[in-house]
Amino acid sequence: MSTEGDLTILEKCRISPPPHTVGERSLPLTSFDLPWLLFHAAVHQLFFYDFPHSKSHFIQTIVPNLKHSLSITLQHFFPFAGNMIIFPSENHSGVTQKPEILHVDGDAVALTFAECSLDFHDLKGNHPRDCNKFHPLVPQLESAFKVSDIVKIPVFSIQVTIFPNSGITIGLSNHHSLCDARTRYNFLMGWTSIAKHGSDELFLASGSLPFYDRVINYPDSLDEMLLSLPPIRNIDENYKVQQLVPQPDKVRSTIVLTRSQITWLKKWLLVQLPTLKYVSSFVVGCGFVWSCIAKSRILIEGKKGEYEVERFACMADWRSRLEPPVPPTYFGNCTGLCMAITKTTLITGSNGFPTAVDVLGTAIMQAVNNKEGFFEDMERSLEKGLKQAPTIGVAGTPKLNVYEVDFGWGRPKKYETVSLDFSDAISVNASEEASDDLEIGLCLPGKQMDAFITIYKNELESMLSDQF
Repeated sequence: MSTEGDLTILEKCRISPPPHTVGERSLPLTSFDLPWLLFHAAVHQLFFYDFPHSKSHFIQTIVPNLKHSLSITLQHFFPFAGNMIIFPSENHSGVTQKPEILHVDGDAVALTFAECSLDFHDLKGNHPRDCNKFHPLVPQLESAFKVSDIVKIPVFSIQVTIFPNSGITIGLSNHHSLCDARTRYNFLMGWTSIAKHGSDELFLASGSLPFYDRVINYPDSLDEMLLSLPPIRNIDENYKVQQLVPQPDKVRSTIVLTRSQITWLKKWLLVQLPTLKYVSSFVVGCGFVWSCIAKSRILIEGKKGEYEVERFACMADWRSRLEPPVPPTYFGNCTGLCMAITKTTLITGSNGFPTAVDVLGTAIMQAVNNKEGFFEDMERSLEKGLKQAPTIGVAGTPKLNVYEVDFGWGRPKKYETVSLDFSDAISVNASEEASDDLEIGLCLPGKQMDAFITIYKNELESMLSDQF
């Protein structure tokens, strides 16, 4: 047992699938997975659960169940227990072998159990909170290592933390090259089903087993282009994903746009711009927050000449959009980039919100309707992603209800995407209160967060008052 600040480590262990259930299996990365290697991208999730019980009760009942159910789950989701394998840049044939996720007997997920003395109820709130308080609650991914001339990169880890007589948090960290939000959600639905029922019978009967076949047809040139890029070509044992490092002045906050508010905002928008072609709840919520963030940055930092544009990037799930479509249980990443670009002066002006919704909706429509040219656009999308400009990204999706992740002691009371701390992204999910509401999380410097909240509240109140 060791103590680090507000956290006491109770146990560190490694959980493998049941013996002789997986063996050696590999899963090649695709052109949907490889770009996340380029960006050293990691995802850190944190679920908050009310748990008004003692530490001893937690150790005696929750810990054994989580270990057992995780082991059975890994039998079906073997890549979570494996390592990402990076081969030498060229083999004896002068060809670079595609990276893969490899599981061999003995591979395991690093699982940590801990106790925290921080205020659980404060952490799970929506108000601005110090970002640094959340970092100890999510695990860092283990370091890359080298075996012979092959680099192995661990891809997944878990931390479960008890706040005695208050609550439990479950922190998950994964390399983004392992999978996207859909696959991660499928894994969690499998784990929670097994934890609640003690076996995998109901999970197997649900038809939710992961689909591992690499059936997506795309040009070989995409893989060749990605594998030739120096950041991927030169990966060695010093490779590190983005780290959760102390943030000197950054706070985390959550806003909730209710279904009724979104409906009124849509009506207001259609009065301002009757020709709008695409006005979904997601676009309305993201467009509003995008414009408010840009305005708050200008208010605090002033106008900076080096940036003349603002960008908003989100990912669309392509499983059902490909020709032919792939199953919703397809394992890995299967998303395409939607990039909206507008001028800073437009999005921070009096019509900033309508402008944001217009350009974002147009970008999404163009991306999802371009089925024939989708793969041709991937290289251009990557180039866009590398250009320097203020960019708001999106983590999560309201189509996957994170508040359904119930291990048997109740639904989560709060969800946070902790990896927002090292990016300029926001999280967008269905809310805890109602699945039709949007719960949007963001991390900003303290003064900018204060400005954002003021702008957000004033503009929302102004637009809603116009409806009455």
